[in-house]
Amino acid sequence: MESLLLLLGACLLLGIAVGFSAGLLGIGGGLIAVPALIYLLPMVDVPANNLPHVAIATSLAAIILTSFASARAHHQRGNIDWSLFKPMLPGTMLGALGAGFIAEFISGADLKRGFAVFVILMSINMAFPYKPVSTEKKMPPALVLFLVSALIAVVSGLMGIGGGTLTVPFLCWCGLQMRQAVGFSSANGLVIALWGSLGYVIAGWDVQGMPFGSLGYVYIPALVGIVITSMLMAPVGAKAASTWPTPVLKKIFAALLLVVGLKLMLG
Repeated sequence: MESLLLLLGACLLLGIAVGFSAGLLGIGGGLIAVPALIYLLPMVDVPANNLPHVAIATSLAAIILTSFASARAHHQRGNIDWSLFKPMLPGTMLGALGAGFIAEFISGADLKRGFAVFVILMSINMAFPYKPVSTEKKMPPALVLFLVSALIAVVSGLMGIGGGTLTVPFLCWCGLQMRQAVGFSSANGLVIALWGSLGYVIAGWDVQGMPFGSLGYVYIPALVGIVITSMLMAPVGAKAASTWPTPVLKKIFAALLLVVGLKLMLG
């Protein structure tokens, strides 16, 4: 019980960091939550080989509420082109759902290294951001959109993120305006989080040795702790973004992400 309370307290603090940084810097919570959970979850005896799976699954589940709030706000502003869901929704659902089952065939060590590489790439992109420019291109055929959305969902599901870092550049390259790309990505991130979480719940349902409070690979006490404070702190971070030097802070955070990625890879 003492370990559980310590973990819950740590996840409440983690949620503060996740929510505030998401509001301040516009980054996905998975980049913070996953590495933190990898180090916190041994407190409640999560099996070592399943640590990355549980961290990623729990991060995805935590994204559900924040993605919903973001998608709702973008919908109210008319930033979501819902017609894009016709070709992309099936791919997103299948890819996100399948990520949990694909992860079953990847060892904990390899999944951890894969996430480390992704974190390093994201740190470089944050320090030297690629700024996609909308063009006059037409949207690709429905089959291409289906395949790309499935690929993005699989990668996002394996990394425990909502997929905005992949979806937004792709849609801008296809000719969508930035605000519409971000709006669609927020709604698409909700689909990835929902179906990705479901995939990890089903895939981890019969895994032996999981601690009490686990729903498949999703560890509910950690999820609750993160969600409570992250939802409260996201608006605070968004407010601070109007006065704080966010470009400088992004570069500092990028350096921290690089350290985290290298530590995960070498640790």
